[in-house]
Amino acid sequence: MANKKHVKRSLVQLQRIKTWQLVIILILASFVSATFLRLNNIGMVQRRNAVYTADTVGNNKVTQERLYDLQRYVSAHMNTDMGGGVSLPATYNRDTQELYKKASAGSNGNIYVKAQQVCAPRYSNWSPAYVQCTVNELAKYPAGATLSDAVKPSPGPYKYNFVSPLWSPDFAGWSVIVCVVILIMIIARFTGVVILRILLRRHYKTI
Repeated sequence: MANKKHVKRSLVQLQRIKTWQLVIILILASFVSATFLRLNNIGMVQRRNAVYTADTVGNNKVTQERLYDLQRYVSAHMNTDMGGGVSLPATYNRDTQELYKKASAGSNGNIYVKAQQVCAPRYSNWSPAYVQCTVNELAKYPAGATLSDAVKPSPGPYKYNFVSPLWSPDFAGWSVIVCVVILIMIIARFTGVVILRILLRRHYKTI
């Protein structure tokens, strides 16, 4: 009899918390969590755009500082995945131009002059298409096969990609935890009510 009263008491206590109330709280918490996650992503995009701006301006020191800001932000905030990462096309083109000038001053400079005469009228100076045109023209000459690498550096050092954590101790991270806790409460309440009803029906008769 005492066990029956204990089970009934537990069932009443669980039923005081309405499932629909928890669902509403979960919906509100999910909205808040989604907002904070979105703000994290916006923060990443803003810092990535700052890298692009610094790259265009051409100040290598500022560019490195913006890259550091981006890395620090991404590594400390969830939902800041960069997808394809960030590249420095303007820096790449400037370095390519510098290599081109050095190569043009060498003994094979006439080859580069010929390539420039062909490509310059077709493309804007030092655009990716212009660089590729130069490489293609150099390949037409016997000495150009090895010289073409001098005007087209490896793109690897000009690309960066930083890893975002699965969870971070910021507003977004803690709001996600709140959502998970509420969801667990809903599942636990539903499961508890079902189990207690089964116990009452099978072992202590129906309520």
